[in-house]
Amino acid sequence: MTTAAAPALDIDSEYKISPEQVARFQKDGYIKLKDVLSPDVLDYYGKEITRMVLLLNKQDKPLEQRTTYGKAFLQIMNLWRQSKIVREFVLGQRLARIAGDLLQTQGVRMYHDQALYKEAGGGYTPWHVDQFYWPLATEKTVTAWIPLHAVPLENGPLMFSVGSQRIKIGRDLEISDASEKKIDEQLKLSNLPVDETPFDLGEVSFHLGYTFHRAGPNKLPLAREVMTIIYMDRDMRLAEPKNQNQKNDWDNWCPGAKVGEIIDSPLNPVIYSRS
Repeated sequence: MTTAAAPALDIDSEYKISPEQVARFQKDGYIKLKDVLSPDVLDYYGKEITRMVLLLNKQDKPLEQRTTYGKAFLQIMNLWRQSKIVREFVLGQRLARIAGDLLQTQGVRMYHDQALYKEAGGGYTPWHVDQFYWPLATEKTVTAWIPLHAVPLENGPLMFSVGSQRIKIGRDLEISDASEKKIDEQLKLSNLPVDETPFDLGEVSFHLGYTFHRAGPNKLPLAREVMTIIYMDRDMRLAEPKNQNQKNDWDNWCPGAKVGEIIDSPLNPVIYSRS
């Protein structure tokens, strides 16, 4: 683990969320917020996140030999358990308080973190909803999608189907070419707008677990480097798994939790609480 002393970087102060922003998030299923993190914060913690991704990555197949999922990104989970510096970032109060404000909960706890690095030439990320994978009892979940640099359209920024968290069709599909086709057809029939816009440096998006989203391919020679933190209601209870993916998530990210009880394992600490 890196032991260098951290500079004075702000990852804990309050980022004011207005009632109008909360209402927009609840209506649209996501929100993009400017200037959430400073360039210095992203540079310092981003270097360590990238170091850990390179250290922990086990993907060695060329892009052309991978599945659609494998081409979409390198995915490294729970970096906060591997690095003191990443842990400090992931447990920061600023992002967690935003998550609690948007969800309108008394607090939030960790589900898990994951780095999503779309390599140069990496493929598209199919339409999907995250909560298909999660054995969680309510919809009080939100993912902070944190680019470590500005993300132009050619780099594969996250895009959202606006208001799609209310659509039920497609929630039972894992990420694949089939999910892309079926969900794309359904979203077009629903006539919902799509938000595909670049991310400025310091801009962070937050989306609900049932909001449909995707990302285009990375057409640039540099990787798209993104860290994500998945927050859930402080009082979230474990649900009976509906598929093998949810069973795997229970085993990996909520060890020891019991169905019907609050998920309070060592891997799911409360990050922010109002009381």
